[in-house]
Amino acid sequence: MAGGWSRDGAVQDQIDDTVSDAVAAARSRIPKGESAEYCDICGEDIPEKRREAVPGVRTCVECQSGKDSAVRHSTLNRRGSKDSQLR
Repeated sequence: MAGGWSRDGAVQDQIDDTVSDAVAAARSRIPKGESAEYCDICGEDIPEKRREAVPGVRTCVECQSGKDSAVRHSTLNRRGSKDSQLR
């Protein structure tokens, strides 16, 4: 599938790297340690069931939803074609 001067399997290497980067980014966002009783952002109580379900949780559901929607995805272009760089 790869053409030009690329070696065989280069496309799969790009796919593997993209998946590895996404997994590493997701793992870095996993909370660790003891859960907080109160949300670090708004100060509301964090329900006990949430603290048990998500070890190391620091925010309530509402604040976490706001943080999750603000997460940006990588815009790194690993494709080799010129057309993909113009998008």
